Amino acid sequence: MSSTTYDVLIVGGGVSGTALLYELARYTDLKSVGLVEKYDHVAIVNSHGRNNSQTIHCGDIETNYTVEKARVTKRTAGMVVNFSTKLAAEKRDHIVYKYPKMVLAVGAKECQFLRKRFDTFKELFPNLKLLERDDIAVQEPKVVEGRRPDEEIVALGSTDEYTAVNYTTLSEAFVSEGEKAAADKGMNFDVRLSTAVEDIRKEGDVYKVKTDKGELTARYVVVSAGGHSLLFAHKMGYGLDKSCLPMAGSFYFTPKVLNGKVYTIQNENLPFAAVHGDPDVLVEGKTRFGPTALMLPLLERYNGKTFWEFLKVLRLDRNVVKALWDLMKVRDIRNYIFKNFMFEVPILRERLFHGDIKKIVPSLEVKDVSFAKGFGGVRPQLIDKSKQKLVMGEAKINPGTGIVFNMTPSPGGTSCLGNAEKDMFLAQEFLGFNIDMEAFERDLLTGEIELTELERPEASSLM
Repeated sequence: MSSTTYDVLIVGGGVSGTALLYELARYTDLKSVGLVEKYDHVAIVNSHGRNNSQTIHCGDIETNYTVEKARVTKRTAGMVVNFSTKLAAEKRDHIVYKYPKMVLAVGAKECQFLRKRFDTFKELFPNLKLLERDDIAVQEPKVVEGRRPDEEIVALGSTDEYTAVNYTTLSEAFVSEGEKAAADKGMNFDVRLSTAVEDIRKEGDVYKVKTDKGELTARYVVVSAGGHSLLFAHKMGYGLDKSCLPMAGSFYFTPKVLNGKVYTIQNENLPFAAVHGDPDVLVEGKTRFGPTALMLPLLERYNGKTFWEFLKVLRLDRNVVKALWDLMKVRDIRNYIFKNFMFEVPILRERLFHGDIKKIVPSLEVKDVSFAKGFGGVRPQLIDKSKQKLVMGEAKINPGTGIVFNMTPSPGGTSCLGNAEKDMFLAQEFLGFNIDMEAFERDLLTGEIELTELERPEASSLM
């Protein structure tokens, strides 16, 4: 292999890894950056459109987001849109898509909650509208059709925003645009596909990254490989207080019954996504509903070989058992887990899932629902063993030794450029290179979505 010593080497070619590769190439004066991916293409595991909801999560219709989280998420979502919409139309139109969106409340309790939420969030999201029954019927007729006249419904939504993304084509654009930027400044830019990392070790001031095709050397390493990030961390003695609980999601198809994205209100007792319906950017003429949530002993949904890797990263002990036991003691979680297990049983699953999605489209019949075979990924949900509980959101292990490990469950895709920004600053702190912040703000924080003072973070929050 090449004798080049990379300034920064990224392990993992999903949307998070490729976003960092782009930012390092475009906005820094590093001399050499590289990325290693075990598959023959970038972003074909959890970043693939089959394996996620293809959504740009802004925090406006995700009812489990606080105002503080929504403020951060809106900023990072805007970065994805601004990057994509500055590309040529033939690229942009295969990356981001405009669909109407809403979160639906059904029943007096949910409607009261959503009306109150609108008052809290309308300043942060000025395009967000409170939609009464007649407004919902205009935007999404099937949501109202067949519903009882006395059933109270209300929604929060918008109609003219980029709401969907193909994270594979986004990752491809990160690589191609990064390569152009690197060429313009004479930077060595290296993407190694079909190259599996087997081991990482530190020797003196550099890291030696052993792959199935030889050894690579880097001054700084970022591992963005889903659940495998924690596996590499454990091998190096980091993050031993963390365990990984992979959560698998499945989806179902119906004929096209929705014009855009329709979300439902999150159960506050459940740490899993509420069911929603979306146009599918990969399959025309269908509405995709989901996700379900199933604990699955695999780090990759359709790769049985990752079972053994799951056992290693689980690090089962009494603290993990206690965390899982505490989860199962909550009735809503216990019932949810059992129901989602039944969602995986052929024949029975369509009938059961039909009951859930009728909340969104009452007129749907069981015969309209089909299991989306081959769709659905795995999210590495972390368990903090010392606190004996789940860790929600993105997780980062940074021992301060020139290596960082990222685990990015939802909204990992949406926050790819924002998470890369954090990693870029961490690498700068360690290596001491320069960052062109003027270009960064011009490219990613202005354009289709302007950064406002509400989303402008304090400098310390980026670290």
